[in-house]
Amino acid sequence: MRISPEIGTVVSTGTDSATARAGEAPDLLPGRWVGGVAMVAGPLLLLAGALLRLPFDFFFPAQLAAFERHPGLVATSYALFAAGNLVLLPAVLLLAGRVAARSPGWGLWGGLLVLSGTVARVFHSGMDHMAFRFADTLGARVTEEAVASTYGSFQIFSVLNVAILVGWIVLAIGARRTRVLSLAAAVALALTSALPLGLLKGTTVLSLVALGGLAFALVPMGVRELLRRPRPRPAVVLRWTALAVLVLAAMFALGQAG
Repeated sequence: MRISPEIGTVVSTGTDSATARAGEAPDLLPGRWVGGVAMVAGPLLLLAGALLRLPFDFFFPAQLAAFERHPGLVATSYALFAAGNLVLLPAVLLLAGRVAARSPGWGLWGGLLVLSGTVARVFHSGMDHMAFRFADTLGARVTEEAVASTYGSFQIFSVLNVAILVGWIVLAIGARRTRVLSLAAAVALALTSALPLGLLKGTTVLSLVALGGLAFALVPMGVRELLRRPRPRPAVVLRWTALAVLVLAAMFALGQAG
């Protein structure tokens, strides 16, 4: 017997033997349950955030002006986008693990590039947050001048811009070569590389195409992972869901306390 890495239930080691005979690697971190939920939730959070800022012009002066006029709407948009990138990390781990089980090289490099690029996007979200806080206290005009004068300043995460652009393509090629994704899903996943990057970026048609491709590739795979047998009993799902909600609530309260 062992403790399953998927959800914490006790399963027989015979499951691992059956998995090995079928030619698939057993689920490792984050497991198909966390990874499956992330595959569904991550792209949808990103799409929701992008759609909320769609009415405003793409470049940062318009984004700051929009925040001054509609602070709640714009802040929610950027918060959802940041949360989507964070939630996407377990989804990438699961997809890269599926690819690596059949082609270690494609899984390793595709996964590393996409994870690095996604972490860089989370960093950009932190920059967005700070810009909005400056706009709160100094006003949009002063903040716009400060952003304009420092926009090209070096920061270590700029090294990962290439990873943001090519990571999804590498992972998509690996997913297709290993037949983890269909051709259509792999092409859709590769489109994610077209998502604009940087500070205070709005939404364009290209943004929606890129995020639509991400959702087309990952959401169905996430649903399949969640529906795949064996599935935990409903009581187990409820228990772990309640625990996750309580932990997140405690983390939120502690974070707000400073």
